[in-house]
Amino acid sequence: MPPRLNKRQLREQEELLSLEAARDPEGSSGEESEPKTSVPAKPSGSAFAAKKKKKKPAATAPTTPVTISQGASGKVDQEQPSSSPGPSKQERKALKKQKQKAKDNRDDVDKALAELSIKYPDLRQVVAATSASPAERSASSALAELLAVSLQHLDAEAEMRKFFGSKAISAAKASGSGSSSSSRRTAMQRSNLTRPQSTWSPAQMRDGLSARVYADEEVQEICTRHGWQPLLEERVWTVEYSKKYRGVTLAFMQTVMSGDPEGFWQILRLLPYHADTLLQLSEVYFHREEHSTAADHIDRALFAYERAFVGSFNFTSGVNRLDFDRVENRPFFLALHRQVSDLQRRGCVRAAFEFARLLYALDPWTDPHGALLHLDFLAHKAGMSQWLLDVWDFFATHASNEKAYSGRLVPTALPGWAYARALALYVREEEHRDKDHGESTKALQDAIIAFPAVVPVLADKADISLSADVRRHSAFRIHPDARHLYSSLPAESAAVLHLLSHLYAQRSFSLWKVPQRTSWFARTVVATLADLPPSYDNTSSPYRGFVTLFSKRELTYSVYRHTTVLEASCRRLFGFIPRAVTDAKHLACDPLPPPTRVSDYDEEFFRGAEDALNVRPRSRRANERLLERLLPDPVFRGQLQAFFQAHPDFAARFPGGLIQFAQLAGQLPEEVLEDLMVAHMEGGDGVGAMGGMPGQMPGEEGMLVDFGNAAEHANAPTDAVHHLADQGHHEQDDEEDEEDDEDEDVDVAPLPVRLLRNIVNRFWGSNAHAEESSEDEDEDIAGQRRAEPDDID
Repeated sequence: MPPRLNKRQLREQEELLSLEAARDPEGSSGEESEPKTSVPAKPSGSAFAAKKKKKKPAATAPTTPVTISQGASGKVDQEQPSSSPGPSKQERKALKKQKQKAKDNRDDVDKALAELSIKYPDLRQVVAATSASPAERSASSALAELLAVSLQHLDAEAEMRKFFGSKAISAAKASGSGSSSSSRRTAMQRSNLTRPQSTWSPAQMRDGLSARVYADEEVQEICTRHGWQPLLEERVWTVEYSKKYRGVTLAFMQTVMSGDPEGFWQILRLLPYHADTLLQLSEVYFHREEHSTAADHIDRALFAYERAFVGSFNFTSGVNRLDFDRVENRPFFLALHRQVSDLQRRGCVRAAFEFARLLYALDPWTDPHGALLHLDFLAHKAGMSQWLLDVWDFFATHASNEKAYSGRLVPTALPGWAYARALALYVREEEHRDKDHGESTKALQDAIIAFPAVVPVLADKADISLSADVRRHSAFRIHPDARHLYSSLPAESAAVLHLLSHLYAQRSFSLWKVPQRTSWFARTVVATLADLPPSYDNTSSPYRGFVTLFSKRELTYSVYRHTTVLEASCRRLFGFIPRAVTDAKHLACDPLPPPTRVSDYDEEFFRGAEDALNVRPRSRRANERLLERLLPDPVFRGQLQAFFQAHPDFAARFPGGLIQFAQLAGQLPEEVLEDLMVAHMEGGDGVGAMGGMPGQMPGEEGMLVDFGNAAEHANAPTDAVHHLADQGHHEQDDEEDEEDDEDEDVDVAPLPVRLLRNIVNRFWGSNAHAEESSEDEDEDIAGQRRAEPDDID
């Protein structure tokens, strides 16, 4: 008779059997294997006690339970677990029920979204995105990642600190800000696109601009307008003007048409963040080579629009678009383009790249300001060549295989991107020490065959020697303008092709000047010479995509607009732009409106708007409230009122009285404000300090732009603008009067009290006592002055 096992031995036996079962790779689930070990039988009582008190095995891996039973032979049989333990029948049923429940929940969510999309049309794009196939969602997500903006790299000042150090940048800012910065306001505004300065006016929540997302019907209308198919996960937005902002814009157009620069200052006093006015003044400062002031005005315009986008519109998602065909959105595009140009001038290539990517992401399908023409150069300068390759690969994969991208601008159709891609591959091969350069050479050969017009221009710019055989080839002929173009291509497509070739060579030639790259370029051109087709026409495969795209006027206008905005550096390339475009005069605030536009600054846009510069004067009570908010000190408020009465020549410069002066004083730098007051109180006429444009000499005429036949392209005839101004007061009712009262309560810039007090005391002198004894003087003011004689003396 075998020896009887105690409880400890039974537990050890069970643990060993469990571990062996867990390690056994053989067997099949659902079948019992032969018992490997026979455990001697125990009396029924002892076996029952052992089962009652046994503990769970301390195994590290999960195992199936081991069943010990006593057979008829008196031995304990071991039930061997399956080799690949799976869920039991009950567990499988529970899992099936859980999956069915999750499916039902998803169906309920889709059903709820569908119902909400009927009630709220803005959600239809969300429903379409959720019901899309995984491949479609993957493509949309990949594009969104490529268009997402890095907010930390939008800070140009941070980039400059990396190059020059914090001390140098701080010293430069201190020297440029003047010595009297202690009394300036502290900037509390937050922004991703700019660094709000303490000299800026306090910003309201929206400042007359607001953004809304397009409904599904409006998105479909855009696709119909351009001949596109809708894309997934895109949200199209538009900016809307408030009634006050529209009226100020009407005043801006009147000022532009009149050519009186004084009107711009009045507009900024009325609405400091009017984007069109800020951009107009930035252009004036730029032509006067006051680049710092010009950049400051661009920043303010960007800040105004950024505050309108507070909410769902953000720059890091890569899915938000802005409808360029609406005139309310076009100032933001123009501000971004000028920002990109200014950042390149300052050498902040990384920030310029991010702003160009943002400009591209707002409308990648028409690229209205030619952001791609900046990115092919900036990607290399900013160390983002891999991004360029990723964008190329994305469009090379999807644009040729999916109909949704038909009719949309793709980077693979641009000459500069073809050459920039080859250079990016060459740089990557250099980093990996690939001396063969097979992939980059093949890419450069493809670029030369597709766009040979780039070769001679780039070679001349980068001092690359080409043989006489190469120079004699008809494909490498240089054309300085479109007058002598001999091509079987459509005339406009051929002109755009050569314009793009010159633009790329003009900007990127320095990237090719490295000796290794120049020799590689020359060798590849010679090796490709035999593969060039004898002639190029619109049926040739390299040109087919280019001609198809640039047969659309909105895409050709994008290239023309890009060149027009950068007139200072691209003036000599205007010969490639048709005379019908260059001869038609347009406004500097809206260069070359798109052919597919749906709104303009015209009579229809301004219908019902009032003339903001000729609004009814505020009531006496409203003026008193504003003065109390501007100058809480009643003593000094009375002094300043008396000061205006004692200097009528100075007060005549401000038809709006002390309120208008206060608004100006809150915006101007303190040294400019002091010069303005000193010029008047010492007998000067003050011209240049406030009456004319910055830097304008007395008698200098200041027509800002050559408007010519502006009605042909801007649709803003002068007669219509003035006619609408005359209608302003006749279309107001009691409700509008209440809105005007609300507008009077907006925040105003506080006066620099300490500075004004010093200036007033400097020139008040003997007139103080004369004013105190005047019979017309208010008794309360006189009493307050007698209480504080030190402030007067």
